[in-house]
Amino acid sequence: MSRLFLFLSGSIGIAALAAFGAGWSAPALAADQPRIVSMNVCTDQVLLRLADPEQILGLSRFSGDARQSWTADDARRYRILSGGAEDVLVLRPDIAVASVFDKRSTRELLKEKGIHLVEFAVPRNLEEAKVQIREMGEITGHPDRATAEIARLDAAVARAHRAVADKHYRVLPLSRRGWVSGSDSFVSALLTETGLFNAAGDLGVAFGGFASLESIVNLKPDFILVSQAGDRAGDDGQAFLLHPALERFYPQAKRIVIPERLTECGGVMLTEALDVLVKELKRVER
Repeated sequence: MSRLFLFLSGSIGIAALAAFGAGWSAPALAADQPRIVSMNVCTDQVLLRLADPEQILGLSRFSGDARQSWTADDARRYRILSGGAEDVLVLRPDIAVASVFDKRSTRELLKEKGIHLVEFAVPRNLEEAKVQIREMGEITGHPDRATAEIARLDAAVARAHRAVADKHYRVLPLSRRGWVSGSDSFVSALLTETGLFNAAGDLGVAFGGFASLESIVNLKPDFILVSQAGDRAGDDGQAFLLHPALERFYPQAKRIVIPERLTECGGVMLTEALDVLVKELKRVER
């Protein structure tokens, strides 16, 4: 007999509930407010901005990781899910939100058990990110908050436009081991929206791919875009960015630094990502 079957049956299920959260009970909610769990670090962040605290029953297991989540500090106040179906079923949310890239078997099981599951794709541009913010606003019952977040994002785009002001910089998004975010990637859409140009297109890279050190140096972009500053690497992957050739042609004065947690997901964090971009452009132009 499978562990899941035991979990879902009789007294064993009750015991599992006790182990999962002894002494816990769902906060009182207004009758029209859905109780929601989020199973993905990207949906976590939008949910935290739009829902009332009492609506959030649980967040993904990576929600408190500051390297991945812009809202890590806020997320630590909530129950953290394991990533499996069991604890979601115990919590019995009105709605569960997830990514289409979360484990398929888990998503299918939740649907089979009657959980209302809303699945989000990865946005490819700012317009798709706005659509998802609006959808989460409808899910939470707070469309007015979604409208306000989109207005903040539009204002950040306008600020970035003014900062770029027809400079036509060629920027190469570069990360571990020489991975380049291509001309069809979300990062590229973010650059294009502000009037910058993703130099990855000159390498023939569409969505993304690895580029050699020689090709990067020969490309001669105006700046490279990286996720962290500093002169130390935690592993060989990060060490690529500190290669003497790259440091010679692209010292800190020619590196735009935007933390990965601000661009990993398309959503409300993009407002801050754009404002960081503006600050970085001012720094490298000095």
